[in-house]
Amino acid sequence: MSETVFTYASPALKFGSGASAEIGHDLAVLGVRRVLLVTDPGVAATGHPARIAEQMQARGLEVTTYDAARVEPTDESLSHAIAFGRDAGPFDAIVAVGGGSSIDTAKAVNLLTTNPGELMDYINAPVGKAQAPVDALLPLVAVPTTTGTGSESTTICVLDVLSLHVKTGISHPRLRPTMAVVDPSLTLTQPAMVTAAAGMDILCHALESYTARWYGDFDAKQPEQRVPYCGANPIADLWSEKAMALLAGSFRAAVADGADATAREQMSLAATFAGLGFGNAGVHVPHANAYPIAGRVRDYRPDGYPPDEPIVPHGMAVALTAPEAFRFTFDAAPERHLAAARMLDPTLSSSATGPDVLPDVLSTLMRDVGIPNGLAEVGYGGGDVDGLVEGALKQERLLATAPKLVTGDDLAGVFRSSMEHW
Repeated sequence: MSETVFTYASPALKFGSGASAEIGHDLAVLGVRRVLLVTDPGVAATGHPARIAEQMQARGLEVTTYDAARVEPTDESLSHAIAFGRDAGPFDAIVAVGGGSSIDTAKAVNLLTTNPGELMDYINAPVGKAQAPVDALLPLVAVPTTTGTGSESTTICVLDVLSLHVKTGISHPRLRPTMAVVDPSLTLTQPAMVTAAAGMDILCHALESYTARWYGDFDAKQPEQRVPYCGANPIADLWSEKAMALLAGSFRAAVADGADATAREQMSLAATFAGLGFGNAGVHVPHANAYPIAGRVRDYRPDGYPPDEPIVPHGMAVALTAPEAFRFTFDAAPERHLAAARMLDPTLSSSATGPDVLPDVLSTLMRDVGIPNGLAEVGYGGGDVDGLVEGALKQERLLATAPKLVTGDDLAGVFRSSMEHW
């Protein structure tokens, strides 16, 4: 039998300039007294976390700050944060202030300070044991300072497992934040390359969920088999379409002028909408490919990110194979790929058709916002393809949502064709 049911869930949402000043009130109403605030050194330097902590303290809350979250978390960095949370606790709630890295770190701390075991017990199979939490988690308030990851809306925590040179994740509905507080004024300090990389993450969240396998094309599930990523569906489609329309009018402007408050607000809305979409429909090939691209980085150090170690930021890693990935998936849903291209580029001719249309729109946008011209520019070559394919194939949860069957040979073709885009 084919599936006849899709699911939808989201956190409570508070959106708008100044929204982050109200967190103390919101938590006090819940009876919270002790709060762990999680952030990273770069975001801490902006002063936003300290200001939010002071505003919570003014409401009578006791706040402990952990400001050592790692940009692109690893199993080691998450274990360090979890140990801090266990030693400094117990807490009544957790507040994450930062990009996806800080929010994902807070999710891991929340999970492992309320449930038994270690990280590998909960990491997705086949890398980890994929166990489900047995105990309730604390209320988690996610306050994004970047416009891209959507982590404030999702059930996913992403990390690098250093010993395996692979990026993977933990996925369970209980990881979803209780509340997302999206304050566009916090994103004005976001550097241009961070805006570009995170913006490509928004774009791919929307595109991948919009082109994901339709929920009704899966086999029917029993209630206990349901997962957060249920495939493209009518509600997720609405969020994805709106996110793409917002990106068309704001992405280039936000990268060109970080002080453009209107563009920043539209990017924040796009990130929120895309998160609400893909957090239920799912993502597929570009995200599966991104994990080994980020996990196997050698020497690449982009502007706007910590310079002390190499990194391919998540959104950039997702974008680097996106044009070729969507060329590959085109024949599974041509009308959706073309509709998405026209949402992202309203000037596109109505007569434009074929598998090259969406890849061309993506490549042009990537070039305009300063994303590297393919895998070669971040240090990969033909000899790396087998390893990248191996890492992508481990992302079974993501590839299952692709609109067509994906083999290792298919992925190898996508990686080889993604060495250079223009």
